[in-house]
Amino acid sequence: MKKLFVILAFALAACGGRPADNGAKGSLTGTPEDREGLKRTTTAIRDAFARGDIDAILTLHHPEVVKYFGGTNVMKGREEMRKQLTSWLRNNRVEFVENTVESTVFNGETAIETSIFEIRNVPRNGDSATVGRGRSMVVYVKYPQSPTGWASIREIVQEAPPKSNR
Repeated sequence: MKKLFVILAFALAACGGRPADNGAKGSLTGTPEDREGLKRTTTAIRDAFARGDIDAILTLHHPEVVKYFGGTNVMKGREEMRKQLTSWLRNNRVEFVENTVESTVFNGETAIETSIFEIRNVPRNGDSATVGRGRSMVVYVKYPQSPTGWASIREIVQEAPPKSNR
């Protein structure tokens, strides 16, 4: 379960896709350019995971990225990400099943997005796929070296609430 949660947390940076609709005024909603840039970033991360493109994933993360997966499971920096991603994506294909943005807030050159996600991990050896679900809070910063202008710098993952009967 811990390994699946780590896998899910990688996918969290891929969550996103729509601006906040919380009635906030001023910088909390971000500029149209900020919202579009963040949307491009989250889309690019999801697409890179789907392709298994580790280099593309890493370019969308700040060099000082830190990901908190629960307890003492903390990943620091791109090189630690590369090690875990290489092992995971060499042996598995990732499919995003759900990505529901709960909240997005902008403050200057920072954006914070909270999402519910569900990913399907498909082993390349033919074993049964597993599905994991969680809630993430990802902090993005404007970062000129990112191909989209934004990069994930902090991420925390927790258990998602149960699915409602829709």
